[in-house]
Amino acid sequence: MSEFHHISVLLDECIDGLNVKPDGVYVDGTLGGAGHSFQIAARLSTGRLIGIDRDPVALAAAAKRLEPYKDRVTLVHSNFCEIASVLRDLQIEGVDGILLDLGVSSPQLDDGARGFSYMADAPLDMRMDQSAAFCAKDVVNGYSESELIRIIRDYGEEKFAARVARIICERRAEKPIETTSELADIVYQAIPAAARHKENQHPARRTFQAIRIEVNGELDSIPPSLEEAIRRLAPGGRAAVITFHSLEDRITKQTFTNLASGCTCPPNFPVCVCGKKPTVKILNKKPILPSEEEMEVNPRSRSAKLRGAEKL
Repeated sequence: MSEFHHISVLLDECIDGLNVKPDGVYVDGTLGGAGHSFQIAARLSTGRLIGIDRDPVALAAAAKRLEPYKDRVTLVHSNFCEIASVLRDLQIEGVDGILLDLGVSSPQLDDGARGFSYMADAPLDMRMDQSAAFCAKDVVNGYSESELIRIIRDYGEEKFAARVARIICERRAEKPIETTSELADIVYQAIPAAARHKENQHPARRTFQAIRIEVNGELDSIPPSLEEAIRRLAPGGRAAVITFHSLEDRITKQTFTNLASGCTCPPNFPVCVCGKKPTVKILNKKPILPSEEEMEVNPRSRSAKLRGAEKL
């Protein structure tokens, strides 16, 4: 297993956006390598940081990195969608800031044995939480052709989803698809040659993304998790969300927009009957993007977008 080393994306922008107070309570719902959390903890005096991650390997690495601040840090093995129960168990009513860094982390991609990457030969896995039973092999070999088309089209935004799904089903009828290399080769063959050569990246990228999202339930959990996170913020508290692809960003933007909207009654109603009040103020109408310097140092930051909201 490779060492868990992660370059934090939009680090300064996140810390600025959270407006960290020395006596505040903050939640990093996707702890990862604790790069963001280290900077939050360093700014606390009497405050507290709650770090949550579903990956035990990430938690172990984070504990080591945050050792200088262990007196003000609590680490929890959980999913950010369980933030309400985590805070309830810790008897914390309200918090001053919540950070979510969505998607797969660099160490998970770089550790070929985890099965996230088409660049290394490994068992089909893709579980962020390795204690979970459901993995990529179950999706690839167990989903119907129509289900595969749906997730590859919707989560991978792959226009050749039907071709990819059909060939997966043909190959697995001969024998189960066991490894990342087998799947990458199948997808490569399914994509028309002309389309393959138009991209700088492997044509399996979108299919692998789709299967990873399905295995970990990444998109379905975003709206309720964001809404619960906002409910847990104290007035003036802030939420910062980093996304890495258009699906995550679209969902985050729409969720923030809904929370920032007031009355939803038809315009011809003389008075409001819905009673809906905005619960947040959106901090940046357009997402904050990495600088040219950051993208040069960390190419994986190129697709990152940061959105923020403040509790009213």
